Amino acid sequence: MTTNPVSGKNILETADSLRWQIGREFHEHLMEDIYTDAARIADRAVTRPDEKPRFDLDRTIDKLVTSRIFGFPLMILLFTIVFWLTISGANIPSSWLSSILLDTIHPLLKQGAAVINMPWWLSGLLIDGMYLATAWVVSVMLPPMAIFFPLFTLLEDFGYLPRVAFNLDNAFKKSGAHGKQALSMMMGFGCNAAGIVATRVIDSPRERLIAIITNNFALCNGRWPTQILIATIFIGGLVPAYLGGLISALAVVSIALLGVMFTFLVSWGLSRTLLKGEVSTFSLELPPYRPPRIWQTIYTSVIDRTLIVLWRAVTFAMPAGAVIWLIANVTIGGTSIAQYMINFLNPLGLLVGLNGIILVAYIVAIPANEIVIPTILMLTVLVTGVNAGAGAGVIFNAGSNADTLALFKAGGWTLLTAVNLMLFSLIHNPCSTTIYTIYKETGSKKWTAVAALLPVAMGFIITFFVAQIWRLLAGG
Repeated sequence: MTTNPVSGKNILETADSLRWQIGREFHEHLMEDIYTDAARIADRAVTRPDEKPRFDLDRTIDKLVTSRIFGFPLMILLFTIVFWLTISGANIPSSWLSSILLDTIHPLLKQGAAVINMPWWLSGLLIDGMYLATAWVVSVMLPPMAIFFPLFTLLEDFGYLPRVAFNLDNAFKKSGAHGKQALSMMMGFGCNAAGIVATRVIDSPRERLIAIITNNFALCNGRWPTQILIATIFIGGLVPAYLGGLISALAVVSIALLGVMFTFLVSWGLSRTLLKGEVSTFSLELPPYRPPRIWQTIYTSVIDRTLIVLWRAVTFAMPAGAVIWLIANVTIGGTSIAQYMINFLNPLGLLVGLNGIILVAYIVAIPANEIVIPTILMLTVLVTGVNAGAGAGVIFNAGSNADTLALFKAGGWTLLTAVNLMLFSLIHNPCSTTIYTIYKETGSKKWTAVAALLPVAMGFIITFFVAQIWRLLAGG
């Protein structure tokens, strides 16, 4: 019995035949898919003269949201609603957390420390310092983030955020930046640290650096309470009561829009000095509108954004609380370190329309913008001796706007102080969480220093000029 072995030549011929057949079938399927997609696009985009125009919901919405006339007003209106929901919706849970963490747990901890005879300095450092600052950050920071980030993610899932980038692309291109910076800027209104992470969508390293450095000009949720409080008790107080709320809201929105303007101006300056280069082009796909995925939105916004950012803020707030308590309670020659710092910085503070108390508060509250106002109130009580608060180094919030205004006036505040504080709150250096995130994202000490020092330098320069013009108009 004999067999005819298969020759190597036959195997190669068979393989070539199979390869050719598979390639032909793949090519046919590919061309079929291309023609199918082309027909679908043409069916949506092309209207024949003899046919009645077809209604397309996506195209109808896009005609409004990307319109040169209605696009920007709708965008401002929509994000104003998001900010209003965030600020208004956070009031109740913030008050609830504050009552638990500050009004209930804090006194219990103090009582417990007294029962076990804990030394006053240790009780003050741990409870009045580290715990209180951390509790304050959690109660003020968590509710707004838990509302803003889900709303922002819903807009992202719905397909609206790419339209925002489309609307702002030309403005960012003229400023030498990337159109996708619009997305990271919007995220920065919730939290600048999250906005820094969001710059990952920008492929160009140069343009991503511009987006990182300028993200601080987006008014984060940690600065909204300061803006709202100052606008309410100073700006809103200039008009009749029935107009106070409206004027206060317009003042805060104006500050936020001023931050957007600074974003464009600084982006333009950086793209022509430290970060010169050509503006990159990119294809921006406008995805179809789709119903948001609720559970994925909750997971993404709560786990990936809110809790991670909150944890970073807490890790910086604890040592900040310790520092605040120490400078208020450690004395040299009968005078606290805080008083020395205030006296040293007061001339500079007054020169730029602020005061030494505000500058010291911003120095020790770098870890968290949320504790700036409570620190200012505590330092004001420390310096003036007004009967308020719970002792040296114990940050607190006044019971009402009237009480807050009385404390500010006791500290020598004027309308100029309030206006320049709103400006300085917008432009000053990023918080520690954001600075740390910038370093993690860039891996560069140089660019981290630029991102941290550039805004604070601008803050001093701008408030200085505002103060000089204000005094000139006021006749000295």
